[in-house]
Amino acid sequence: MPLLTVNDLRTYFHTRSGVYRAVDGVSFTLERGETLGIVGESGSGKSVTCYSIMGLVPQPPGRIESGTAIFDGVDLLHCTPREARAIRGKRVAMIFQDSMTSLNPYLRISEQLIEPLLIHEKIPRAAALKAGLAMLEAVGINDAARRIHYYPHEFSGGMRQRVMIAMALITKPELLIADEPTTALDVTVQAQILELIRTMQRDLGMAVILVTHDLGVVSGLCDRVQVMYAGRIVETADTRALFYAPKHPYTRALQRSIPSTQAKGTELFTIPGMPPDLAKPIAGCAFAPRCSFTVDHCRDTNPPLTECGPGHFQACLRVQAGEI
Repeated sequence: MPLLTVNDLRTYFHTRSGVYRAVDGVSFTLERGETLGIVGESGSGKSVTCYSIMGLVPQPPGRIESGTAIFDGVDLLHCTPREARAIRGKRVAMIFQDSMTSLNPYLRISEQLIEPLLIHEKIPRAAALKAGLAMLEAVGINDAARRIHYYPHEFSGGMRQRVMIAMALITKPELLIADEPTTALDVTVQAQILELIRTMQRDLGMAVILVTHDLGVVSGLCDRVQVMYAGRIVETADTRALFYAPKHPYTRALQRSIPSTQAKGTELFTIPGMPPDLAKPIAGCAFAPRCSFTVDHCRDTNPPLTECGPGHFQACLRVQAGEI
């Protein structure tokens, strides 16, 4: 039985300018110990999917219109606040995108780090501080005994991200959601953070959902990848199949956009056009206006996810018809 099963998740934002369909019918499963990558451009619905699972979508203007998210037998979308509090931060933890705005600038790191233990484990403060110190050392913060009493602004970006990881892992969760944990970090620190997540996952045996816009990041870390565009999943497969045999034109375009795959001295490839306005209904394939393979049929038919190989699903009419 999967650890997490998400079915037909739809999260809309009701604004003055219209209904913004941020997540529009997303379904997937996650096994225990598995790493799932969610990739796509900004605004594709990756983060909102995770916020919906965690119960962090602001309401209003957000509203979960339909769907279920079954975590170990509990529907996270329809459980009571008491049940949600017992799971969130204890069994399911999240690393947020911007560590500086996710940490309270008025509280020392020690206060924020041990809070999950005080709430969920009900242990004495001294024991919580000892566990917090050990976790800071585990995530590679030097002189942790002194730095645990620093404020967030006294840490570098990479060190703050390590603190966020320590806060997420201190209760030894069964599921870790990492929402672009390496955003705005340099390449060296990025590699260190990703290796740290991989090491902690191996030690704790937890499942991981890694959200990113960079296909290169997921290549060596994830077991399975799902590609999102305009609030929907357009392709999902195991990592090897997705990289060596991508099917959907959007996935192919994302791969072509990776700088390391392009010849030196050539102009960098960019996907033409802009993502669609999700406040307006989309009749056909959302990627059709930007796709070089588009035909008239693509503009009036919304293609469903169809299996094109073992565990490999994609949503392109022309691929399904064997035309590309």
